[in-house]
Amino acid sequence: MSYQALYRVWRPQRFSDVAGQEAVTKTLKNALSQGNTSHAYLFSGPRGTGKTSAAKIFAKAMNCPHSQDGEPCNECDICESVTRGNLNDVIEIDAASNNGVEEIRDIREKANYAPTQAEYKVYIIDEVHMLSMGAFNALLKTLEEPPANVVFILATTEPHKIPLTIISRTQRFDFRRISPQDIIRRMTFILQEKDVAYEEDALLAIAKAAEGGMRDALSILDQALSFSSGSVTLEDTLRITGSITQELLGDYVSASLVNDTEKGLSLLHAILQEGKDANRLVDDTILFCRDILIYKKTGEDVLLKMSKVDDQFKTLAEEADPEKIYEIIRVMNQTHQEMRLSSHAEVYLEVATVRLTQPVSKPASGPAAGPVQEMKADNGDIDALKKKMQQMQTLIEQMQQGGQKPAAPKASNQSRKSRKQQTFKVNQTQVFKVLEKATKGDLVKLKDVWPDLIDFLPAGQKAIMKTSKPVAASPNGLVVTFDYDILCERASNDSFLLESVGDYLEKVIGHRAGMCSVPSEQWPAVRQSFIQQMKNQSGESEEVSSEEQSEPEEEPVVSEAIGLFGEEIVNIKE
Repeated sequence: MSYQALYRVWRPQRFSDVAGQEAVTKTLKNALSQGNTSHAYLFSGPRGTGKTSAAKIFAKAMNCPHSQDGEPCNECDICESVTRGNLNDVIEIDAASNNGVEEIRDIREKANYAPTQAEYKVYIIDEVHMLSMGAFNALLKTLEEPPANVVFILATTEPHKIPLTIISRTQRFDFRRISPQDIIRRMTFILQEKDVAYEEDALLAIAKAAEGGMRDALSILDQALSFSSGSVTLEDTLRITGSITQELLGDYVSASLVNDTEKGLSLLHAILQEGKDANRLVDDTILFCRDILIYKKTGEDVLLKMSKVDDQFKTLAEEADPEKIYEIIRVMNQTHQEMRLSSHAEVYLEVATVRLTQPVSKPASGPAAGPVQEMKADNGDIDALKKKMQQMQTLIEQMQQGGQKPAAPKASNQSRKSRKQQTFKVNQTQVFKVLEKATKGDLVKLKDVWPDLIDFLPAGQKAIMKTSKPVAASPNGLVVTFDYDILCERASNDSFLLESVGDYLEKVIGHRAGMCSVPSEQWPAVRQSFIQQMKNQSGESEEVSSEEQSEPEEEPVVSEAIGLFGEEIVNIKE
């Protein structure tokens, strides 16, 4: 048999195997043992936290004839069939690829038939938030009046996209991110079962990189086993995940604390030259500083997320100024946001390092020197203000005598002009071509798929399109507005983004459409220009030369009015 990934081989088969979700598994087991199961459940939470695994275990336990305390036996024919995925009464559906109304209607029809082998027919709909609004409406009636012996389990990573009418008809269970300790405990059990040597620090590094997902952790462990020669080591794990050793992180934070810019930049360049991920460096630095603060205040290592308490860590926690640690977290968080919209991550990290390693000037302290220096500083400020006020008074008097006006408005006008020059220039020719053939039906179709289109895009393009809004659409084009000019410009110049939008629309709607970008502020003016142009064109086509037309032709309504009331009474107004 071909090799299977660890997360498939070691997929939980009992509720007790599901790591880090004790509240959920205990509630489900009690419901099964007491016979209080519902007809619909919603499992929501981050990826790789056990939602689909728990749904399959629940389906097994519900139909297992030998279940004890809510746990399936995993030995009977039904349990083995569910594990293999070939039991006809347990149907798993991927809503990402089956998100239409027809698929849900098919489920509704088949749900009316009684189960063939098991006691309950269970539908597990994964990524249910990908269903269209029409599909949700089709599912709603079934959830409202479910057939007997049918249970629906909906799993999603984005519950906010599910209509409230669906959520209110289900029992909701929120799966939380799995703690590093639970991930390490599970990996330790697997490695011991496989009789593979490992380093505890390596498992900690994998747990950090997994960010609370057990499936991600087992995938990284699988890579480490393939990369290493029979054992899982810290060096190999760091090379695979792109993480940074705690020693390097400690040196980098220490350089910020002692304001050593040269050391901080050299450490940064050394980390990046090793091929470490820039975003991973920012995340690790934030978590490391968080652990320093927690350990400094509590003195316990139970709450630490990613750090091992060694001599270097203890020294940093004792000597670090909390305000400086807050500053590192704040600057790194700001840098992380700036890096999302840029392809020059190294530059932002260099700027952040320089900012963090610059000494902050503080007023001199001490019982004797303090008051004297403060008085000198106050006197100096007062003298400087007096000089500035005297200069301003002299300047005003000179202008009044010469009849001149202040030059400040001129400067402001220049700044306004420069701001206008910096605004995004709309390609009106391209926009007008779309508007000429635009229809309301095309726009309605586009608005329906627009949120799904944004989710389909990669992170960089998704950030650009987050504030976008479709305002017009034709069979071959669409006009999209953006809240900010810079996002509008990036969208227009990003060929990969334009290609991705065209590909998605071709797949979902059935035809490609070229995207035109317009800032939200300019859209009313652009639309009015198009309307005016259409009026002018229609006016030119119907215009008659005054030389060829001796008398203006009376309209039928006017002639009828004159015939009824007479020319003396009728007053014609344009």
